[in-house]
Amino acid sequence: MTCWMTRGLCLAVLISEWTMTVTAAEKSMVEIVGHRGASFDAPENTMSAIRLAWEQQADGVEFDVWLSKDGQIVLHHDKDTKKTAGVEKRVDAQTLAELQKLDFGAWKSPKYQGEPIALLPEALASIPKGKRVFIEVKCGSEIVPELTRILYKAQRPASETAIISFSEEVCAACVKAYPDLKVYWIVSLKYDKATGSWNHTADELITTAKKLQVHGLDLQACDLITPTFGKQVLDSDLELYVWTVNDLALAKQMIAAGVQGITTDKPGWLKAELGE
Repeated sequence: MTCWMTRGLCLAVLISEWTMTVTAAEKSMVEIVGHRGASFDAPENTMSAIRLAWEQQADGVEFDVWLSKDGQIVLHHDKDTKKTAGVEKRVDAQTLAELQKLDFGAWKSPKYQGEPIALLPEALASIPKGKRVFIEVKCGSEIVPELTRILYKAQRPASETAIISFSEEVCAACVKAYPDLKVYWIVSLKYDKATGSWNHTADELITTAKKLQVHGLDLQACDLITPTFGKQVLDSDLELYVWTVNDLALAKQMIAAGVQGITTDKPGWLKAELGE
């Protein structure tokens, strides 16, 4: 078989996998998670974005957390507040009092001018019955003691709270600290055109996830995640989530691959498009 015939065969198999029929039942089983809240419509990681995600009937909400300089857990994605509040200073170099003086909404729209930084306790308090949050830890495992204190005080059911992180160290620490909570390892997937290969394989991801003893993988949505890939992950007793999907065709591809959750900036829109 010539090289071009081999490539053609592989492409045909890939297309065949992607064109699998996605049933209504499969769609209804997929958790739609608001990325930093309903961040397409409202300023990311704010209470306005979180409340809007719930209004849009999101099944879950993902948000990012940092420790402030004085050890308070605040919701924020970037390491500094330049994008969201116009102050180029690290979140962990500012006290809560300093962060509370900043405006985290005006950058998005005049409608949200004066939006304060969100705190973890109020985000947890917002969870409707039957929904859950995915807390992405952006700092290191030094957050665990304060996170433990807040989770204990909130007294939310374990089913309402999951921890996610890119950091293997953080994942391992949270698995140990929170045996009743689900922990997911986040991974970026990149394709190298020069080598024709991905930066990770399913085998590598599964091996690391098992070593960390996490409950699942939270992967960048891309063409690597096929039905074959998804089956391999799920057959390894791991859950499979993907981020960040704002395209209907890509969402359907991920559902066909067997993912259990999709993170999106537009949860209301995606649920409507999927016919939920």
